[in-house]
Order: sequence, then C-alpha cells, then structure tokens
Amino acid sequence: MPQARPPITQNPDIRYLGRLLGDVIRIYGGERLFKQTEYIRAASVDRARGVAPAEGVDTGLDALTLDDTLAFVRGFMLFSMLANLAEDRQGVAAEPGADVASAVAKLGKDGIKPADIVKLLEKALVVPVLTAHPTEVRRKSMIDHRNVISELMALRDTGAVETAQGEPIDEAISRQIALLWQTRPLRRERLFVRDEIDNALSYFRDIFMPVLPGLYARWDRVVGQRIPGFLKLGTWIGGDRDGNPFVQADQLRLALNRASGSTLRFYMEALHELGAQLSISSELAAVPASVKDLAAASGDDAPSRRDEPYRRAISGIYARVAANYEALTGQAAPRAARLKGKPYGSAAELRSDLATLGRGLAMEGNGVLSSGGGLGRLIRAVELFGFHLATLDMRQNSAIHERVVAELLKVAGVEPDYLALDEEARVTLLRRELANNRPLGSRFAQYSEETATEMAIVEAAAEAHRMYGPASITHYLISKAESVSDMLEVNILLKEAGLWKAAENGDPPIAPIMAVPLFETIADLENAPGVMADYFGLPEIGAVVRARGHQEVMIGYSDSNKDGGYLTSTWGLYEASLALAPVFEQAGVAMQLFHGRGGAVGRGGGSSFQAIQAQPPGTVQGRIRITEQGEVIAAKYGTPESARINLEAVTSAALLASLEPERLPASDNERFTAAMTKISTLAFKAYRDLVYETPGFREFFREMTPIQEISGLKIGSRPASRTKSNRIEDLRAIPWVFSWAQARVMLPGWYGVGQALKEFGDDALLRDMAQGWPFFRASMANMEMVLAKSDLEIASHYLPLVEDKTVGDAIFKRIREGWDLAHDMLLTATEQPYLLATNPTLDASIRLRLPYIEPLNLLQVELLKRHRAGEGDPRISEGIQLSINAIATALRNSG
Repeated sequence: MPQARPPITQNPDIRYLGRLLGDVIRIYGGERLFKQTEYIRAASVDRARGVAPAEGVDTGLDALTLDDTLAFVRGFMLFSMLANLAEDRQGVAAEPGADVASAVAKLGKDGIKPADIVKLLEKALVVPVLTAHPTEVRRKSMIDHRNVISELMALRDTGAVETAQGEPIDEAISRQIALLWQTRPLRRERLFVRDEIDNALSYFRDIFMPVLPGLYARWDRVVGQRIPGFLKLGTWIGGDRDGNPFVQADQLRLALNRASGSTLRFYMEALHELGAQLSISSELAAVPASVKDLAAASGDDAPSRRDEPYRRAISGIYARVAANYEALTGQAAPRAARLKGKPYGSAAELRSDLATLGRGLAMEGNGVLSSGGGLGRLIRAVELFGFHLATLDMRQNSAIHERVVAELLKVAGVEPDYLALDEEARVTLLRRELANNRPLGSRFAQYSEETATEMAIVEAAAEAHRMYGPASITHYLISKAESVSDMLEVNILLKEAGLWKAAENGDPPIAPIMAVPLFETIADLENAPGVMADYFGLPEIGAVVRARGHQEVMIGYSDSNKDGGYLTSTWGLYEASLALAPVFEQAGVAMQLFHGRGGAVGRGGGSSFQAIQAQPPGTVQGRIRITEQGEVIAAKYGTPESARINLEAVTSAALLASLEPERLPASDNERFTAAMTKISTLAFKAYRDLVYETPGFREFFREMTPIQEISGLKIGSRPASRTKSNRIEDLRAIPWVFSWAQARVMLPGWYGVGQALKEFGDDALLRDMAQGWPFFRASMANMEMVLAKSDLEIASHYLPLVEDKTVGDAIFKRIREGWDLAHDMLLTATEQPYLLATNPTLDASIRLRLPYIEPLNLLQVELLKRHRAGEGDPRISEGIQLSINAIATALRNSG
C-alpha cells in the first residue's frame, strides 16, 4: 500500500499570528467579513484534506461582492506573509550543515586544516549581488511592518511581556498587524530607479553592514585566526542598463553617492560610540608612540581629554571621515565634527589609523581590549565596504555596444561601416585601436543620443574610480555576448574614459574594469569555451587577465531556461562550467563564475547551499558571485537573523565546493554524465516541441496566464519585454516564469523532464544518479518543490480564458500529461512514495498554505474573465493585482 502522508503539525507561531490576524479582520473589517473569510478558509482546508469533495460544494466565493473580494484577498495575503515570517523564525530556511563551523568540521575530517582554508580565502571572492529585477510584489512599507513583527516575536521568545516602551507584547504585535491591514499593498506608481536604489540601500545599510562584521568575528573564532575579507557585497541597481532606458549616468552617480553616504555615516556612528567607550588614561595604561602621534595630530587639545589619547585620536579620525562625507556627498555631516580634518585619500588610510589604535590596545592584558569589540568590527567594516559599500556592476546589451563603437569609428574616420565587417575583421580593427591610447571620441563631434548616453556612463564610471576608489566599479557585464568582439568593444568604450590604457614600456595594458561576457542561451553556453579561448589567445588580453589573476564569466539561468527548458538549461550551465575550466587553466587564469539566478526554479532558484555544492568539481575554487533579486532579497535578507543564516549557507557551500575531496568515482561520473547528456537532449526536444513548435502556443500562454495583467504591475522600472514583439523569444524571463506560477502550472520548472526520463528508460541508473550525484540530486530536489507547488486542477480553471477551445484543450492535455510524467518519474528516480517525503518540513509548509492559495486562484480567474470581457470597474483591476500579490506571497519563490 502507498505510504500515507503524515498529518500537518502547524507551527505554533502561525496559529498565534493567524489568531491575531483574525481579531484584526473582525475589528477593522467587521463580523460579516470575518465569518465569510472563516467559511472560505474552512471549506478550502476541508477540500485540501479530502474531508469534502473537490467539486460541487459551496466555496463561499460567490457570495463575495467586489469590495468583499478586495478585503478577503488582502486577508489571505497577510496570512501568507505572517506564515512566511513564522517559518523563517523557526529556521525553516536553515539547512543542516549550512554554516561555516559545520563546513570546517567536515573538511577537518577529510584532513583539510584551517591553514588550508585560510590559504584558499586569501584568493577567494564570494559576492551576493542585489539586482532590481522586478519580482518583489510587496511594497517596502509592508515589508517594514513585517520586520517589526519579527522583532517583537523575538522579544516575546525571551519571555518578555512588555516592550522597552512599556507596551504589552501581544498588543504591540496586534497593532503592527492592524497597520498591515490598513496599509495599501499595491504601488500606485511604477518604481523609478531612485526607488530601487533606496530599497536596496535599506538592506545594505540596515542588514549587511551591521551583520557582516559580526559574522567575520564568528568565522575568525571557528578557523582560529583572522581570515581575509573574501565575502563582499555587489549590486546592479543604478548600473544595469540592459533593456532599461531609465538607467543613465545620473542614476549611476546617484547609486554611488547614496551608498557612499550610508557607508560614511555608519563609520561616523561607530567612531562616536568608540569615542565614548575608549576612555583609557595614559596615567593607567601604557600607550605606544604611534597612538600618541595620532592623538597629537588630531588637533584635540581639550584639557578634559589630555590623558585620553585614544579619545583624542578618534576625534581626529572622526573629523577626517566627516570631511570625506562632505567631499563625497556634497552635504554636511549628520553630526558635525568639533575639529577640522583633511579627508582620507582612501579607505586603506582610514583602516591604517584604526589598526594603529588596535595594536595599541593589544599591548596589555593579553589583548583583551583589542580582540573583537567595536573597534575590531569597524576595522573589518572598512575592509569590506571601503568608501563605496558595494561594488556596482555595469551591464548593457552587446547590440548597443556594436552600434556605439560603429558610430565612434565612423565619426573618427577610422571605419565607415564597422557593422558590415565579419568577426575576424572586427577583432583586428578593435585590437589596433586598443594598442594605442588615442581616444576615438571628440567633444566637438555630434553623436546620436544612444552613443552620447553610453559615453556619459563610462565617464561616470571613471569619475567613480577617482571619488570612491577602484573597488566601486570592477565589472562591466555584456548581455547577449556571443563573440570576442563583443568583449573588445566594451574595452574600446572604457578606453574612451581612460579605463583601458594600452601597454607601455613592457608593462601590460591597464584595465581596472573587467569586461564580463554573459552567456545566456543554450547555444551561447555551448560556444562559451571557444569564445573565451580565443579571447585569452589575444596577447594584450592574456597579459591583462594574468596581471589581474582572474577573469569572470557570467552564466544565465533565466534565458537558457526559456530557450531550452529546465533540465537542458541546468545541464548546459553545468557542462559550460566544466568545459571552461581547462580553458582558464591553460591561460593561467583563475576562473570566477557569476551565476545569474532568480527566485523561481525556472530561473535558477532553489537552495543556494545545494546549488553551489552541486557545481562541477574544480569550478568554484573560492570564487563565485550570485545574483539575488526580487522577493528573494526580502526572504533571505529581510532580517539580521535570516541574513546570517543565508550568508553562512553561501559561505559554507563555497568552502565545501572548493576544498571537499571529490567523492564520485570516475566510473560513475562517466556514466552519469553520458546519461545526463542523453536525457538533456530528449528534454530539450520535448520542451522546444511544445513551446516553440506547437501552433497557437504563444496565444495559449498569453490568454491562459495573467501575463497581460502582470505587465501592468508597478513592481520595477524596467519594461516587461525587450522589444514591442509578442514573441516568447523577446519576452523577458521574469514575466514568463511569473505568469506560469500565477496560473499554478509552473511549466518552466519541469516541462520536458518527465518525457525525457521516461524515454531514457534506465530507472536503475536514474536511482543511482539521484543517490550518488549532487548535481542530479539538487536538480531533482528543485523540480520536486515546483511540482509540489503546482496544481493542474486549479490551473484547469484558467483554461476557459483561452479563446480557441480546441487549441487550448489540446495544449493543456499535453501539459497535464507532461506533469504526470514528471511527477511519476521523479518519484521513481528518488524512490519516494510521494513528493517531498524526504523533506517533511517543506512538505508541511507547502501543504499548510495550499488551501489559502486555491480561493485566490479561483477569484483571480473570475476577475480576469470580467476584466477581459471589458468590465471597467476599477475594483476589478485592483482585485487582479491584489490576487497576483497574494499568490506570489503565498508561493514565495515564484519570480
């Protein structure tokens, strides 16, 4: 007999918060709304548990007026938000062994010593990179209230019955839920780039800056010595221009200015606290000459501090940092310095002065005053954040680079029609131009708006290097990179701003900003090793990358998935990574892969801990960057504790992937990879046959899913499509994945896999792969989560939205059959009785929230029907957008 699922044991925090939400709905929405909501909830739960039949029973939805509908959807959305909060607090996001202490212990059992770890970290770089990709549907105000509830719940855990202000804890939490109830969930205006900068900055300022130094202090203790600063921060927001015409030079400057201001304010606040703490008297402690010199140079001659050299030195340091703040932001320091100071020339100079204080404190008492504490955290912060906080990446499409370079060459009289040249001729011409420092552009020439805009961007980047230091911008990413010339064109543009300098006097060229190709489609991933080998083969490029020591390649999950389906995309990324490794080794350059992952599995989402460990052997080596975007940012980094959990996971996974011995025997690796190549080919054929070769599929997708309505959400500054075309090829991957999730199909996360595994036919080998191969195990785990969150019965309610019933029925039949195959073959490979049998925590989490999603889907369908039939009541449009918000919140990683 099939194994029965265990009953759901509800998290006590969910019960508690759900009860408070019910009280708020009764108080602010009225008894009638409360009873309606309870009726719908109970009926849906009964259907989900099999207590009531799935069809023919009153759902309670028909009794809702439009006003009731809006209120009901808000209630279910808030329940999902509070359930997410409760699960995060209970460590649902924390995976066993996903912390640095566990990783070090595990490596120790394999004979890898702390000294080996430190040696790796000296050349390592691990960077979560925040982007503004629009998949976060919640307003920042909603997230802020949620975070206050999280803090109050943590206080409640301690046994406290009152807040510091004397308010009863339960009342304080109820008040925050009431504020959530009365806060408008939807944005009225589309986000501007400035808004996206501010949103990201709140995470950098409020979470990362306080959390990271503390994590390093913990890791220092685990390793047994001070480790290098290898985990740093990155961002695209203000530098990502690909498809976003609103990101220009002014937005780049704004992003850098705001980040620098936040960093320097953080330092000034820390220095102010240190000044209060370090009341050490020279009459009671030995003070080295270096500290006395700093004190004397500060200009602080207050009689009350004559015997307090540390305080006097800190006064001088504060004055200099305040001067930096005024010079870099153009504003007066928030807390004016009492002294006059000269700005520091670099963050390294500031760190040097702080280290002088640290060495002074270490002289006596076995260094008890210098180990850790506020000064140690501040020194670490300056190392990590500099004067720029997070490295800002630039990104643009290769087609724009081609046009801009072509115009520069034409106006300069070098080449009248660069676009007509073949690849070999382009490379020859571009190399010739890179061999000299003569600029192509002239301030006396007239250029198109596109060229002028792009040149203003690289000038702003050069300005950033002068103001904030070279760490402020280090990567220039090239979307749709397909050739060597695509990378050389970026170097040409950088040369115009002095960011590429030709070789002189036997020294290699100087290139402080790295041109980074983004290989996105299946074909691009296959061609990547050849392109990089040719690029490294150019003498001037080889000299640059060897002098730098590493070169980055970005691999994109989203577009490769839309192009070839889930399994082919995942395998294509794996194969490309593996094939690139010997190319880099032959060039004598460390490989740094940048993983362009989204939140949904169809865009590379899932467990970062498992994903990094599942990378091909030898492809991490301590260097990895990963995009974090949309709803994932709030989920992973919304609170200090969740940030610690996720930063620990990424770091420990990078250590294990880099240092853990390969456990898969060569014979297994050979047969597994051969099998995967065959399976991938079969999956690609099945996916392409449905999505790109089935007549009417494009219309089916646009009519069955709320893609049209999603395009109207005010969740980002970037358009939903790259062009005005309605082809799937031209649609951005985010709305593609997001739309399928809303209709509960989630096709990008599984379609084609079941057909491929069935056709492959060797179930025993599949079981071996699932048990012994981290790559396949992680791939199946991610697909399993998507299958568990999808629901083809609910999806069938969207089918009447398709105008051509014959086409709609035929395509949906294929999708349903594909889901059934994916489900059955996954269980066969993983030897489970049902989905998520080996992950009961996630299983319970999904099963708990499914009854709360079904009514939202049913309401969404009805509202879509009315909207598309031409009903103009604004409450219908608002209801659709609210339902999109609520479903996304409940599903969590759906974008």
